[in-house]
Amino acid sequence: MIHKILHDKPTKLFAGFLAFFVANALIAEAIGMKLFSLEGLLGMEPANFNLFGQDGLSFTLTCGVILWPFEFVITDIINEFYGPKAVRRISITAVILITYAFLMYLIAIALPPARAWITSSHEQGVENIQTSFSAIFGQNMRIIVGSLVAFLVSQVVDVFVFQKIKKITGNKKLWLRATGSTLVSQLIDSYIVLFIAFSGLFSWQLILAVGIMNYLYKFIVAIILTPVIYLIEKRIERYVGHDTAQQMKQAAMGDQTIFENIPTAG
Repeated sequence: MIHKILHDKPTKLFAGFLAFFVANALIAEAIGMKLFSLEGLLGMEPANFNLFGQDGLSFTLTCGVILWPFEFVITDIINEFYGPKAVRRISITAVILITYAFLMYLIAIALPPARAWITSSHEQGVENIQTSFSAIFGQNMRIIVGSLVAFLVSQVVDVFVFQKIKKITGNKKLWLRATGSTLVSQLIDSYIVLFIAFSGLFSWQLILAVGIMNYLYKFIVAIILTPVIYLIEKRIERYVGHDTAQQMKQAAMGDQTIFENIPTAG
């Protein structure tokens, strides 16, 4: 039985997607503390938009946005080949492991620093490495909660929209259900994070304005990544075989147990 599982291509593929999905989400959360200027990256002057009476808005983004679009690409691929139940499973798994990681961060912050560690940091030009460590890994709890809630809600929305479009288009127009579901879910994701993390700290006008700036970036990236979904789809069909891929899609559409009646392709 174990030998069969380890050599079943759809199973191995799912395990790989799960590992990437969780690792990618965890890295995005960990590096999300840093902000960067998109205009600066592109060698441009700040955009200085004016929205809802808020002046000087620019594309100041968290480093996490570099990785989050790939989460939604993987979500759509798993939705296409494994179905909504599989998406819910990987989403819950990711949230549990991210929560576990942040708990470990907090424990690490609370541990008393060794004198040798503090001393060595001075030689590297870091005045107080314990303070730096705490600032980086001890992110604001409201931001963490907001990010996790937004992630779960947006995943549910993504799956719902994806499946609704798929029932209309069948196996055709993958670009429409993949990109369409991502655009809807990312709009919701952007505002849930901002309202949970900054409600009461920022005005609602500023939250709306920042949300639009963030969404514009996500909108553009979602469009750019659409060809990547087709590339992954083709690679999957080549890996498991055309017939098996079609059976996986049909099972996913009916949200059946995904490996039922799928022959071992190893």
